[in-house]
Amino acid sequence: MNGPLRNGPLRRTVAAVAMVLCAAALPATSSATAAAPTPTPADAQAQWIDRDTVIWKGAEHTAAQLESGTQGKRIRLTPGTLSPSERLAYPHLTGYPAFTVDPRDRGLARTALRDKLLATQRRADGRRATTGVQIPGVLDDLYGARARHAALGPVFHHGRPTLSVWAPTARTVALELDGRTVPMRREDATGIWRVQGTRDWAGKPYRYLVTVWAPTVGKTVTNKVTDPYSTALTADSARSLVTDLDDPKLAPAGWSRLTKPAAVPLRRARIQEVQIRDFSVEDRTSRHPGQYLALTDRRSDGMRHLASLARSGTSYVHLLPAFDFATTPERRADQERPGCDLASYAPDSDSQQDCVGKSAAHDAYNWGYDPLHYTVPEGAYASDPEGPARTVEFRRMVQGLNGAGLRTVMDVVYNHTAASGQDPHSVLDRIVPGYYQRLLDDGSVATSTCCSGTAPEHTMMGKLVVDSVVTWAKEYKVDGFRFDLMGHHPKANILAVRKALDALTPRKDGVDGKSIVLYGEGWNFGEAANDARFVQATQRNMAGTGIATFSDRARDAVRGGSPFDGDPGIQGFASGLYTDPNSSKENGSPAEQRTRLLHYQDLLKVGLTGNLAGYTFTDTTGHRVRGSQLDYNGAPAGYAAAPGDALAYADAHDNETLYDALAYKLPQRTGAADRSRMQVLALATAALSQGPALSQAGSDLLRSKSLDRNSFDSGDWFNALHWNCTDGNGFGRGLPPAADNKDKWPYAKPLLADLALRPGCAAISDTSAAYRDLLRIHTTEPAFGLATTAAVQRALSFPLSGKAETPGVLTMRLGNLVVVFNATPHQQHQTVRDLAGERYALHPAQAHGADRTTATASYARSSGTFTVPARTVAVYRRG
Repeated sequence: MNGPLRNGPLRRTVAAVAMVLCAAALPATSSATAAAPTPTPADAQAQWIDRDTVIWKGAEHTAAQLESGTQGKRIRLTPGTLSPSERLAYPHLTGYPAFTVDPRDRGLARTALRDKLLATQRRADGRRATTGVQIPGVLDDLYGARARHAALGPVFHHGRPTLSVWAPTARTVALELDGRTVPMRREDATGIWRVQGTRDWAGKPYRYLVTVWAPTVGKTVTNKVTDPYSTALTADSARSLVTDLDDPKLAPAGWSRLTKPAAVPLRRARIQEVQIRDFSVEDRTSRHPGQYLALTDRRSDGMRHLASLARSGTSYVHLLPAFDFATTPERRADQERPGCDLASYAPDSDSQQDCVGKSAAHDAYNWGYDPLHYTVPEGAYASDPEGPARTVEFRRMVQGLNGAGLRTVMDVVYNHTAASGQDPHSVLDRIVPGYYQRLLDDGSVATSTCCSGTAPEHTMMGKLVVDSVVTWAKEYKVDGFRFDLMGHHPKANILAVRKALDALTPRKDGVDGKSIVLYGEGWNFGEAANDARFVQATQRNMAGTGIATFSDRARDAVRGGSPFDGDPGIQGFASGLYTDPNSSKENGSPAEQRTRLLHYQDLLKVGLTGNLAGYTFTDTTGHRVRGSQLDYNGAPAGYAAAPGDALAYADAHDNETLYDALAYKLPQRTGAADRSRMQVLALATAALSQGPALSQAGSDLLRSKSLDRNSFDSGDWFNALHWNCTDGNGFGRGLPPAADNKDKWPYAKPLLADLALRPGCAAISDTSAAYRDLLRIHTTEPAFGLATTAAVQRALSFPLSGKAETPGVLTMRLGNLVVVFNATPHQQHQTVRDLAGERYALHPAQAHGADRTTATASYARSSGTFTVPARTVAVYRRG
């Protein structure tokens, strides 16, 4: 999911299905105790932040009290102040009245937290004020420090399992095991409930029976809930399974001896983003369409293509969410299919999206950004969702990718849950109500991430993030993690993940944790924005950590405009701004276009350095500037401290594919060959940058989703990858779904009806071959892997930058290379006088490569002039 409104990053708008999941549903209880009326869930303005202190927004700074239980036990509060450490921990609360718990009543806290809890105050005018109480802070103070190192979930010792769950506010917890109830024992110091089982428990289904006060419904409930630390599940996540991931029966052949491709440093990583179902569901050569095992089908078209990318220089496959998520029926018999002949409709018809939409809520498709269990593979991708197949087959998938020369990255989504409160899809909040979710000042659950936000700043949620990542690394040998909406995590939490991974060693754990790469979306928005609650894991704050953040700067410059433009025809560097204008009035006058294009070229220069804040260069106004001084929508364009801090990309799963964006932006008359060339040029701005780069699977094949900007629930029809060029590229499969695209239909309809915009095999294969040539150049030239800002400053320059720079052409000198990006529809001559007399020639990968037009690029030694064909990126090497 790409995020915030500020700075224009790509955003996945979550439509009806996800919003339903984020809404509170009816409580799922087996028993309930009647209770007196209580404030609504969104009325908890008092926050008990530690055993000594309560903060109450809106209270008078006079005596108050906490009332616990139906008997009204009282904890007295006196006016107080926040200590320096409390102010540091709760910066967003420092302006509200603080109260100190009476020392005589501090011993009541543990009992009070297991019942209904209200804050009350008799005000000066005689009125009685009452509000609910938020309790995460005091739970961390009383229990978190002692529980944070405990092993939770199923843990086996000599074949005997112990099951443990943290539930400090529960009155009772029992284990429902294979249809019978087993009591559990509470550990008072930690709030953990445990039970030790016998060997025959292995493989049996279980749930916890948690009797707890639930503020969202104002009563005590007994929730039947799966284990947040589940290691395996039954179909549709109905029960957890007592499973030991170290059981040899769950290890595919050769698992313990798995040989991985050589680790690639993050700054040199070239990443292919893949959705598991997209990858193979329409691949007629795959033996396991839509499944984990499709990535083991070495002879399928999809795996052959990935292997060819790996040979050219792609080093990682980034898998969209593959943990257990909420929205897809896992049994194939329960999965609906569109009940129409979709191929029979016109390419610009609204019938396809209407038909797909009718089955979307129950079909087999969803991106998976609605987590249910963070540390179990999703069952819909397994051959059988019931039992251990998903574990074995996920491991086989990792083996298959490793065997193809690719390391594996998981897209992880710890920033929100599918639901909260008493919703059946709420797991964490039904065990410790009001703890794991991030609450706003009024007690409501934060939803800026689209759904019920989590609070990794709380000890046990932060622990869950670390423990889950370590499990994937150790037990599934995952080589990297991409954090969805990482800016909603504390920086300290992500650094704790890094520290825990670094501690993993091949001898002790079977994996080299230091070689595992981390990157994420460092967007700055929502209730956590601007470090309001903690120091966030945002673009600026993560600089220098070795953990990369997606950079939207060059992406927007390449494509043009922003993902939120009402008119999708606003152009950029690779889509014809000024040099090949379309008919959109939003592009402005020629003079305005020229000015914007030159600014885009400056943004691209910073992007090519790895988005370095400290890199200095001459901009197109003739001024000497640092990357951090260049403006990007009011923020510094350069924010990285070293190559590897910023991840470059021209498209990802969010918003229109690159081909579709160019379909909107290039003049409609642009032919297929020229669209192919502009696609390669756009991809090159990321592929030939310092630092890591990512591309969406199929972008090198001109992949289209028929102009769908948010295909998370658009089904196979709009999402499937087409590896065989005779099947087209996905363009013209109908108007994209109305929920997120209807406002663009007037722009989309004439494009989808235009047969000339559906590329044939020549354009598709030429694009892919040219992109692989760029990967080979990146892989074989050490200059693309510089480690420091100083090294980049010495080796990389833009010799023609300044007031006389050619609009639409960017020339970069890098060590013994010169790279010219010519985005114009005309041949261009770039004369670098300082290089006159030097010997340069087109790089062998292009001189003898697939693109014969690029092969005509030339160099005049006497004048230092590089001649580049129209819509071409050419790389020259000295020697």
